[in-house]
Amino acid sequence: MIAQDFQHGPFQPAPTAPAVTAPPQQPRKRPVLRAAMITSIFLLGSIAGGTAGAAVLTRAQTPTVTTASSSTGTSLNVAAGSVAALYSQAVPGVVTITQVTSQFGQTGQGTGSGIVVDTQGHILTNAHVVSGAQQIRVTFSDGQTVAATLAGIDTTADLAVIKVSVAASSLHPLTLGNSNSVQVGDSVYAIGAPFGLSGSLSAGVVSALNRSNPASGGASLSHLIQTDAAINPGDSGGPLLNAQGQVIGINDSIESPVDGNVGVGFAISINQATQLLPALEKGLNQ
Repeated sequence: MIAQDFQHGPFQPAPTAPAVTAPPQQPRKRPVLRAAMITSIFLLGSIAGGTAGAAVLTRAQTPTVTTASSSTGTSLNVAAGSVAALYSQAVPGVVTITQVTSQFGQTGQGTGSGIVVDTQGHILTNAHVVSGAQQIRVTFSDGQTVAATLAGIDTTADLAVIKVSVAASSLHPLTLGNSNSVQVGDSVYAIGAPFGLSGSLSAGVVSALNRSNPASGGASLSHLIQTDAAINPGDSGGPLLNAQGQVIGINDSIESPVDGNVGVGFAISINQATQLLPALEKGLNQ
């Protein structure tokens, strides 16, 4: 079993074929954690990203309206059982992140995902999606692409915040939920850019809680949410949503022997992320 980091590969290289100006490099695997055989693939100059497949889970229910809101997120009015409604209202708050890296004379491009968290231009993502980037660009669901700067990064928690300068009207913050209320069996949805396919949706359930996995900085991530929603390279940094359209996790990695989704993906709980968010926005760097 290979536990992969999803920024670029399970944790690394971009979903889209890496654009290299020098001969392509073979993905490098991170140290294996034998207990779970968790390995992250580092594609030189790329971004590892978890992906979300195209499967959509729906439930046959009598439609009722559920409203989710927060002080920083956009309220979602989602008819119970309508995944299409959830997707249409959440996808404007999910961005595709493209980064360019250069190492040992070689240049590469990788793709990951991010979550708009406010109207000041802050976007939450995984550290492994933007670590080492010389250039970062953000593409919104409407196709608008702008340059971004790194605000703060914590590699031990595999979290980072980047910032863009655009009109507040172009920013659609997602509602951040409460991951402490998540239960095994809950329906969840992942939105991201698997293999560079922006705006892709996958669906599944929470299959376990409180999992552990190695972070890009070598420390161990804990309290991870395990899901069978498809996560692939390029999905890293994107949201794991509950049935109300609230963000309960940040898609981070998978465990797989084939560098692709086999139904075991991991997301950093949003409660852990929100604890670090203020410091990341102010420039935390570790």
